[in-house]
Amino acid sequence: MATPTVTALRQSGRRVAVELDGAPWRTMPSQAVVDAGLAVGVPLDREHARMLARSLRRQRASELTVRALAQRDRSRSELELRLEQSGVREGERRDALDRAARAGLVDDVRFAATRARTLADRGAGDLLVLDDLARRGIPAKVARAAVSTLEAEHARAARVVAARGRSLRTLRYLASRGFAPESLDDLVAEAEDRALR
Repeated sequence: MATPTVTALRQSGRRVAVELDGAPWRTMPSQAVVDAGLAVGVPLDREHARMLARSLRRQRASELTVRALAQRDRSRSELELRLEQSGVREGERRDALDRAARAGLVDDVRFAATRARTLADRGAGDLLVLDDLARRGIPAKVARAAVSTLEAEHARAARVVAARGRSLRTLRYLASRGFAPESLDDLVAEAEDRALR
């Protein structure tokens, strides 16, 4: 069987329609055509087909990464898992994530700081923030650094107490929201005093 030859390339935006031996073949990202070295008159031999397949896998990994980040900021680990679940090979996952990191789209330090602030603003204690960041694949050192930039936990607990009142119910609420026992000492002591009276 003869090797088909590229007979036409028609650009439409960022995609190129490729014809082989005068018949429409497929439309693909223009970068994949460039990466594979396809041009009019070039035979689509095994080497070019492999380069094209590799480039298409790489393009797909990048598109999935950008699409996931368009929805919300994510940690590198979350993106890695998402790409793996989409069937992207390890090498392409790593390349796509490295390119996204170089472009400033993926930054675990920034992600951890932003996520920690968001959770703290919603009434989370340090333990809950650390747990959330760990579940998102943020290294412990980075997570602790993000938590260290937050307003002191006892000050956040005092705001919740001021809004909800001093009660056992508030104490249980704060404990369930990941506030450390040290931040709740005053409230616990007051609750014990009331119980002793």
